[in-house]
Amino acid sequence: MNAMRPASRVTVRRTLAVITSRTMPTHTAPMALASRARTLRPSPRTTPRATTRRLAPSRLGAAQGARETKSHGCVFMTHVSRTRAAIGADDGANTRRMATRAAADADGVMGAKFDDARGDAGASAGARGGAAERVLEMFARVRPTIELGVLFASWYYFSIAFNVYQKAILKAVPMPLTVTFCELAVGSALAGACWLVGLKSKPVMKMNMLKPLAVLGGVHMLGNALTNVSLGKVAVSFTHTIKALEPVFSVGLSAAFMGVIPSLALVATLVPIIGGVAIASATEVSFNMPGFIAAMGSNLTFQSRNVLSKKMMGGSEIKKLDYTDLLSLITIMAMIASLPLALAFESSMMNMPTITAGGMPLGVLGKNIFMASLCFQLYQAFSFLVLERVTPVTHSVGNSLKRVFVIACSVIIFRNPVSMTNIAGTALAIFGVFMYGAVKRSENSANDKAA
Repeated sequence: MNAMRPASRVTVRRTLAVITSRTMPTHTAPMALASRARTLRPSPRTTPRATTRRLAPSRLGAAQGARETKSHGCVFMTHVSRTRAAIGADDGANTRRMATRAAADADGVMGAKFDDARGDAGASAGARGGAAERVLEMFARVRPTIELGVLFASWYYFSIAFNVYQKAILKAVPMPLTVTFCELAVGSALAGACWLVGLKSKPVMKMNMLKPLAVLGGVHMLGNALTNVSLGKVAVSFTHTIKALEPVFSVGLSAAFMGVIPSLALVATLVPIIGGVAIASATEVSFNMPGFIAAMGSNLTFQSRNVLSKKMMGGSEIKKLDYTDLLSLITIMAMIASLPLALAFESSMMNMPTITAGGMPLGVLGKNIFMASLCFQLYQAFSFLVLERVTPVTHSVGNSLKRVFVIACSVIIFRNPVSMTNIAGTALAIFGVFMYGAVKRSENSANDKAA
């Protein structure tokens, strides 16, 4: 009986192993086989002792099954942990690959955006450069027009300022010849200063230049003196309305001394000029004969200067002078000629009570004379600069337009009373001057084409 117990125990173990392997899941079959192999090995103790407590077959199988189940559970959890680790590793690798790919994509996108931005910046810079070039080209095209406009505006401004200062001086000090000398002296000093400091190169003088310069200087002085006499006697607006008759004197003197016969169209333009001046003179509140005659004499003198300059400068060294040097030399000659005239006619008035009788302080009078002299020289200089860039006819038209601004500004500043008839006469005279300029320009163009 005792000899049969080991065999029976082995049989029981085999039976339990078979049962366990059949009831275990498929994925635990290898572990069950390993356990069954262990059960097939014989126990080293084949002879039981009397004191050894033997377990019943049912309890033995239950304990063995519990141990194997625990072992299977541990193996299964280990497998799960390893599987999770493998999955985690794969996920980490995939995550890294995806992050690397995303970074590469981001770098590509940023690079593309940077390239696009750089391209856009280059295109924008190119567009700005092209726009700047177009602006410079446009400015280069309009620059002569802008410069001419600035010269015209400066000519008009200093002419208006000169007439305003001159009228204020002559109202306070009725000494037109003395004022003329002072202004010519200031102009001569300014010309000499420009030569001394190097702002303008000194003109080269020759003996054959003295006679024509003396004649032109004397005529220039007489024209300015007569203008000052007129400004002291009548309103500024009326003086310049009378000076609108300059084309009439120009046509007459050219026909008398140079043999230039005017066309019928040119003569027709003189009719509204003469008619307008007549209407304005008949309705002028400040009209008086000395002022009217002085303004007419100024027209005659200045137009004679123009005719004489054409006759005397032909083949002369004076033609080599520019307009600024010619004006400066004529001003010096006019100043020399004006001193004897002022002493002859106004020496008795050259005293402080007479000079200050008009209510203008001596310091203010000196400042006004300086400013009037400066404005006169500047407006003459800008007039010559305009003449360098345009035709004489265009310059004449610009001079007529200047009179419009001078008349309007003088009426506003001095508040001269004017009637509608006076305004109509002035407007008619100015219109005639514009028509004279248009016809003269047309005739000159026709002569140039015929030549």
